[in-house]
Amino acid sequence: MDKRQSRKRIAIIGGGIAGSSIAMYLSEYDIDINVFEEGTSLVNGPPICHLHAGGNLYREISDEQCTTLLTESIETVRYFPHTLNERPTIIAIPKVDKGQPEALLPRLKLLQKIYSKLIEDDQSNQVFGPASDYFKTYSKLDLQRIASYPPTNNPKTLDDWLIGFSKQVDLNQLKYPIVLVQEYGLSVFRMAATAQLTLSNQSNVTLNYASSVNGVVKNEEHHNGWVLSYTKESQVYSDTFDYVINSAGFKTGIIDDLANKPKKRLVEFKAAYVTHWGNENYGKWPEIIFHGERGTPQGMAQFTPYPNGYFQLHGMTEEITLFKNGLSSSCHLSAHPKLPKEFNKKITQGWDQKVQKERTQKAIDYLAQFMPEFAQARPGGKALYGAQQIPGDDITLRAANISYTSDGYFRAEIVKASSAITCAKEIAQLIRLQENKKSALIFTIEEVEKKAEALAKERGYPVELAQVY
Repeated sequence: MDKRQSRKRIAIIGGGIAGSSIAMYLSEYDIDINVFEEGTSLVNGPPICHLHAGGNLYREISDEQCTTLLTESIETVRYFPHTLNERPTIIAIPKVDKGQPEALLPRLKLLQKIYSKLIEDDQSNQVFGPASDYFKTYSKLDLQRIASYPPTNNPKTLDDWLIGFSKQVDLNQLKYPIVLVQEYGLSVFRMAATAQLTLSNQSNVTLNYASSVNGVVKNEEHHNGWVLSYTKESQVYSDTFDYVINSAGFKTGIIDDLANKPKKRLVEFKAAYVTHWGNENYGKWPEIIFHGERGTPQGMAQFTPYPNGYFQLHGMTEEITLFKNGLSSSCHLSAHPKLPKEFNKKITQGWDQKVQKERTQKAIDYLAQFMPEFAQARPGGKALYGAQQIPGDDITLRAANISYTSDGYFRAEIVKASSAITCAKEIAQLIRLQENKKSALIFTIEEVEKKAEALAKERGYPVELAQVY
């Protein structure tokens, strides 16, 4: 038997952020990888706009999940160095919200301590600036003082990042202190570009685009092997693999059903909106989070900046980011939660322009309640949308990894993009890939940004969403 025939063969079903990250990581080993992706490019899916480093955007999740997300985010930044938008995040609590700012501080201090220890262990872990600057609190008097500063497009200090916020936000609506935390942006288009550039240049990776998997059965002739059948260009093919990695995102349950591997999970349809605000009077913006109770008329509001006056908006209400009947669960008959037809239609065929415009305007109006001049913003492109899988039945779960069975079947069950590399490393350990590791391919930021801009255009989005902020 020649060397190629004796090498492990791995099928990765789904080329989203989980499948692409796993393929990138495993491709550095002496194995053969086939990626099966229904779309025509990699990393299409729910809107990614930040790392969730420490889970600071989600006050309802546990400290344990936050610690995991911080560690995983550092690993993600080190693996995808050209995907960061380096700007901090402001967390503000409106007076109408029942939460108290002081309740955020113990967690932030814990995360700062953990971040400091990670840097002490390895200086390369300092990806969010010095640990001493991990977060800073501000009183109303502090913000009133900062509001007198001239705007800048080149922030040098933490205070500089608050100039636009201090000038534009109605400070009387907030509880104090507000917090500035080193929660950075993450470009989904530059992640997609990095994945495509890397995997298309790896000799041991085969990318099967426009390929729909329709059969996953155990190979009776080979211990722990699998036979995978798929349709590509109206032709049906089959191939054998030692391992199958199900990274099909919200369709993970469909593959589970094919493989007869039942698993409980939730699927939620969500959307974010692209807007343009031509006001250049406030300098460079941070991300801004106004906390709120999820699913209520005053759910969390999120304002994410990109170059040239583009902003991505979330409003965690059923009128904006969340959708009535947009959350589905699996049942005893199927591991695949059934989304209503209207959401599947949005995913496969796109949005009705009238609905998209209406929801984008609602997002603008929602942010304008805190930032009055933002009412002048206008819709800036098609919605970012998709369905997110969550293993189990806890809607607040954010830090999730993999599950697997002894016959070589893996599920990538990540909820947040920052968990993908941890997932890949665990798979490598479980299938004992400890030898012959190759160096990863390295591309320049210019190469990644150019490819990312092409993907943004191809998908119908402003190129600014792909550019470095």
